[in-house]
Amino acid sequence: MASLETWIGLRYLRAKKRNGFLSFITLISIAGISLGVMALIAVLAVMSGFQKEIRTQLLNVAPHAEIGYYSPDYTKPWQDLRKIYAGNPEVVADAPYISDYALLANAGEVQGAQINGIVPQQEKKVVDYWQKMAGGSFDDLKPGESGIILGAELAKQLDAKVDDTITVITPSRDTNPENVEPQLQQFHVAGIIKTGVFEVDKGLALIHLQDAQELYQMGNRISGIRLKLAHPLEAAAFTGSLTLPRDRDNAVWVRDWTLSSNSFFATVEFQKKMMFVILTLIIAVAAFNLVSTLVMAVTDKQADIAILRTLGLSPGGVMRVFIVQGMVAGFFGTLFGVIIGVLFGNYIGTVLGFFEKTFDFKLINSQIYFIDYLPSDVNLPDVLTVAAFSLFLSFVATLYPSWRAAKTRPAEALRYE
Repeated sequence: MASLETWIGLRYLRAKKRNGFLSFITLISIAGISLGVMALIAVLAVMSGFQKEIRTQLLNVAPHAEIGYYSPDYTKPWQDLRKIYAGNPEVVADAPYISDYALLANAGEVQGAQINGIVPQQEKKVVDYWQKMAGGSFDDLKPGESGIILGAELAKQLDAKVDDTITVITPSRDTNPENVEPQLQQFHVAGIIKTGVFEVDKGLALIHLQDAQELYQMGNRISGIRLKLAHPLEAAAFTGSLTLPRDRDNAVWVRDWTLSSNSFFATVEFQKKMMFVILTLIIAVAAFNLVSTLVMAVTDKQADIAILRTLGLSPGGVMRVFIVQGMVAGFFGTLFGVIIGVLFGNYIGTVLGFFEKTFDFKLINSQIYFIDYLPSDVNLPDVLTVAAFSLFLSFVATLYPSWRAAKTRPAEALRYE
């Protein structure tokens, strides 16, 4: 059974007709808390969704880790790099590659791109974007046939289609300063790939590893080896656990995907924390409305408080009466906010897509945000944190009115009754 203080506090929530305005103010306070909780959960869901979706997109198109020699003239065979991670259960697959920059020309258009020399059969085991061919086939890259696969945006800018011939322009590798003319080589477009990540589609160009070795005059050398890991989110721990040779001519470097993307995710995480702080002010304003509601309730119940005190209710009991009244209002405000916030957070992408289609506009620009839709991911820890913070603010909001009620003097309160 509920205690006397709890019963009285719940009874005070059901205002009489003459106190209709007080009941209305209570409902406004509950609605304000619900609105703040809902907004905070929805915003955190969207930011978590961005974080998760972009991380997934990047891990689909980028290697989890890379390893290679520092010196461009290393003496050991590149296959010796495999000995460094041989037998490590974290490494699922590997693939050698060459990476360098070049200019691509076609139909009067010139674009810069990163040329990646790969072995298709091995590259398939490391990255997933080979499954997203918009034209041609990933297996059409064969040694000695000068085939090239372009990212969809790069192909669009070059006005190039499958089976077209484009010109690849690279700087001269001759050390003689008199021979500075660039090298030009013709490649036929073997395929077009659309990863869904704008920056990758805009700058990606793939050729066979042997063609890249000839194009950049690298002999049997490579730029490095891409690695696919069983647990990509633990890539930093994996690279830190490797023992690398440090001799001058064959020193080895290793890096993971977090090095190139860490600043981006750190920025998103910082923005998420700032949004939490800013949107919490909505809940705080609603909590202050709860303060004013309880102060009005205390003023209205002066005679009741005096009678309860004369019947033996302690000052602490009086405080508990109004704490219960305020906390019930805060609880229902938080509960409704959590329910609506979780539902809205899960379906906000669908709702936005409906409005974009209805009014013919695009809110998310893939050139800026990597993706062209609004993702969301409602995390239980975020929801619990918001709910706990809302209940805490509701509790704090009850302290002053409750303390003021406990200080009521029965004789003064009943003097004019």
